[in-house]
Amino acid sequence: MRGWLRARAMRFAALSMAPLALALGGCSDTGGEAAAGPPPDPLFYEIANADGTVEGWMLGTIHALPDGARWRTAEIGRVIDTADFLVVEIGELNGRGEGPSIYANLAQSPGLPPLDTRLPPELRPQLAALLERGGLEPDDFSTEESWAAAIALARIDATGDPANGADRALIADFADRPVRELEGLRGQLLIFDRLPESAQRSMLAAVVRESERGRRDPARLQRAWLAGDAATIEASTREGFLADPILREALLVGRNRRWTAALVPVLQQPARPLIAVGAAHLVGPDGLAAMLAAEGFTVRRLP
Repeated sequence: MRGWLRARAMRFAALSMAPLALALGGCSDTGGEAAAGPPPDPLFYEIANADGTVEGWMLGTIHALPDGARWRTAEIGRVIDTADFLVVEIGELNGRGEGPSIYANLAQSPGLPPLDTRLPPELRPQLAALLERGGLEPDDFSTEESWAAAIALARIDATGDPANGADRALIADFADRPVRELEGLRGQLLIFDRLPESAQRSMLAAVVRESERGRRDPARLQRAWLAGDAATIEASTREGFLADPILREALLVGRNRRWTAALVPVLQQPARPLIAVGAAHLVGPDGLAAMLAAEGFTVRRLP
């Protein structure tokens, strides 16, 4: 069982590290619902310099979707065909090559305390119910660090298929053009691995605490993403484990600052990128749109 757990957790980690995707699912398996809803309007921005010259574009992605979900607008399709290269969080999303060994080296440690003792006592019944739904045993986590256990537990109730994720589809679209990554798998996992244990346990507790809420409306964040509902998406960046200031800084705001510093010189080059990162990274005063605007770019949402 542990081998299955680690493989599944590593795959989820590689595909779904952005806070929006980690907010306890947020996707529905009901492809009919996705197909029958209003026309899609994901968060999509044009980035121009001071004289109005378009320097690139930015799309907020989601990392798992149901079969049949339609999200490409005509404008997104035009930019996919126009952009010179793609910028994503992780360029290799298949978990091949060194992925499993990177995960194993960072996520596992000997001599860890039992999983339930890493939680407040009042959350232990919810943990037991979550493990039962996932067909897992507490011993399956005997060597999993708390952040890795949180990622694995978040996947139990998550719906939608990472194979349908927008970022994966975009990487396929750019098969004949350069794809650059902002972090890579090891870089993303290191963010979690370097969290203090107290923050990792806060993350673990939030995942368990929020699991029932996520089950009540698993399509909430998917609907917000498809509609480009920036207010709901921003609210999700202040819920669950992102309500913890240490986790919010490490997993969202600090990453946005580093990405902005990396993107400014990219946007000043003649070649124009399509930047595709988790939608939660784009919104609010701490989002990439605001940070790039503070650097002198005009960031305009496209319909």
